[in-house]
Amino acid sequence: MHLYDLPLAFALVGLALYTVLGGADFGAGFWQLIAGRGDQAREIRDHSHDAMAPVWEANHVWLVFVLTVVWTAYPAAFGSIASTFSIPLFLAGIGIVLRGGAYALRAGTATPRERRRVDTVFALSSVLTPFALGTVAGGIASARVRVGNPGGSLVSSWLNPTSLTIGVLAVASAAYLAAVFLSGDAVRDRHPELAERFRLRALATGLAAGAVALAGIVVLRFDAHLLFTHLTQGVGLPALIISVLAGVATLALVWRRRYEPARYSAALAVAATVAGWSLAQRPRFLADLTVEQAAAGHNTQIAVVVAVLAGAVILFPSLALLFRLTLAGRLTGPELAAPAASPRDPIPATTARSARLAAASLIAGIGLLTVAEAGWAHALGVVSLLAFVACGYRALLPGDVEHPRPAKER
Repeated sequence: MHLYDLPLAFALVGLALYTVLGGADFGAGFWQLIAGRGDQAREIRDHSHDAMAPVWEANHVWLVFVLTVVWTAYPAAFGSIASTFSIPLFLAGIGIVLRGGAYALRAGTATPRERRRVDTVFALSSVLTPFALGTVAGGIASARVRVGNPGGSLVSSWLNPTSLTIGVLAVASAAYLAAVFLSGDAVRDRHPELAERFRLRALATGLAAGAVALAGIVVLRFDAHLLFTHLTQGVGLPALIISVLAGVATLALVWRRRYEPARYSAALAVAATVAGWSLAQRPRFLADLTVEQAAAGHNTQIAVVVAVLAGAVILFPSLALLFRLTLAGRLTGPELAAPAASPRDPIPATTARSARLAAASLIAGIGLLTVAEAGWAHALGVVSLLAFVACGYRALLPGDVEHPRPAKER
């Protein structure tokens, strides 16, 4: 791996996280859309709304992260993509804004009719956004974008067989992830009947998403043959196999009502699909542009790598705490009132040592990447920066996450 590959690797990790975490939020809106009427429909809508409350804004961090990294590290590719896909990106942006506004306004509704209207706007935008973003991915995957402003047709670049198939797959995968996650949340909240309803939805949408994925392979065979070859016979094949195995494992786990491990296998199935696409397309970024050609200058690449790894030290402990509390169901109720540690508590020796190691690793990483020119020095610089992330994460990790207190002490 070269230095110019690192920002793209970071962006792909962010894309996989957004596809999984943000996708599950969009999928919750899908279930609100088709919930129907009556008391059971109201329970489904309320559960879908409440389950995403702690994390729905945090999950959009990954979309901002992906856009910022690609914009900075690969400006020519970003400009071509943004101009060519201006229509679906505009639709996705409108969907995100309407979805966020509807979610916030739901708490202020005064009548059931108002709530239904707000829920409808939220649900429709939750379907529109992943579909539009999926068509963008399909246009890039099928090599319909070249360097230019725009670098392809404003219409056929995203209204084509591959784009439409991936758009549908994005919506189906989001609904599938949401049903799996919401089943586990319902069990945690002691609503077994609600969990069973979402279990049946998870099984149905899992099979539907699998069918769409298989249809997508056939579409690629005729519409994007090079990607199809690399995905089924080349470097993308291991990721494709992992995705299939993880999807089958998820269905088996959901069938046996083992929802917690099903969360992770479902996430793996979707993330592996993103990985397979990126591996199959490498080293091509756009139809006439490789990753190396698209990369910004050396100093910009170094700045992006350092900024991302430094930001990870702040972001990862925060997200670790957020998701730990969310999955444990501790973001509501008296558990939140746990007493804070005394300000006079001494800093643990392991925390101080981790902080010193993080500082040393950061200095070494920046020095090796900026001063040295040899490839081995750059490799050591990357390793040093990764050590900085690991040590910084350990130093900043909240004590309640690293060493949780017994329930009787809370």
